Amino acid sequence: MIPDFANQDVIRSLGIHRVIEPEGALPQPAWRLDNTPKAWPTETLIDVHALHIDSASFTQIVQECHGDQERMKEHILAIVAQRGKMHNPVTGSGGVLIGTVEVLDEQFGKAHGLAIGDTIVSLTSLSWLPLFLERIDAIHPARCELEVQGKAIFFRSNPLAKLPQDLPRDMVVVTLDVAGAPSRVSALAQPGQRVTVLGAGGTAGMLTLCALRQRLGSDGEIIAVEYSDKALRDVAALGVADVLVQGNATRPLELVERVQQACKGRDYLADLAINVVNVPNTEFATILLTKAEGRILFFSMATSFTAAALGAEGMARQVEMHIGNGYMPDHGAVALQLLRDYPALRAIFNQRFGSSGRQE
Repeated sequence: MIPDFANQDVIRSLGIHRVIEPEGALPQPAWRLDNTPKAWPTETLIDVHALHIDSASFTQIVQECHGDQERMKEHILAIVAQRGKMHNPVTGSGGVLIGTVEVLDEQFGKAHGLAIGDTIVSLTSLSWLPLFLERIDAIHPARCELEVQGKAIFFRSNPLAKLPQDLPRDMVVVTLDVAGAPSRVSALAQPGQRVTVLGAGGTAGMLTLCALRQRLGSDGEIIAVEYSDKALRDVAALGVADVLVQGNATRPLELVERVQQACKGRDYLADLAINVVNVPNTEFATILLTKAEGRILFFSMATSFTAAALGAEGMARQVEMHIGNGYMPDHGAVALQLLRDYPALRAIFNQRFGSSGRQE
């Protein structure tokens, strides 16, 4: 039960009043939310056009449904119906949404410079937002996106971004979904460091590589680790990494050997390692590729933070481990600026995600 003395403004700002089970929980860890598609006082109602499911969750759903898109639609609709939000019970993650403002809370509108009809991208995980889906019209596997018809509720605490007019919508959405990674990396990296990026060929990985190159300039080294042949070719075409390594981060000893070989006998351990791999069991490889007193940023919902902590303990590595938090105060500005600054990055994303060029 919510305590009688609890601050009602805080409760409504966080959305606790929408939690059905367990009572009094915050919306993100809650099992079920009230997804009634009507704005109550202090809430903002969004007409939802698309969902961009986070990579770890989308990969898990594809595997569970054997790639059958009709089964995937049924599976996702079932999750939303059961939980009142798009919160994958296996990965514990959600994604972001794209939609237009239908009903606007005045305070929320002033805080974000919003008006009725504005197109927005959530910077709050779908695992926090009440979501009502009427149907799923299409699935676009290349960008983990669903075309949908539905409604979502935003609370006053929830960050979002207005869709910029100078970049294609599809490209903006996939970028904002992982915008916290390049922004946080820009704050962590220091000139002169050796930085290793695991999962370098993914969306978050490519943005991270560009952010690192801007931060390090010519004073530092970037080692890019990627499993996929095609993605590794994209990393090479991007032209910002110093060392490219093809390897499987779920096989730590084999990967360490490949990195050693690529570095030709010199020091290969990273001052800072960034893990943006979208599959489980990559924690040990990340730790083994990091200096004993280095830093690690785990920016993947597939990470087991228990495995990471106990792994570092068992290896006697005094690494400083950071948990990727998708929110940064820049509200995605760093990531979007990277799209503007790196034409090669835009070209790769355009090819990958089939961007239509629309800027609505």
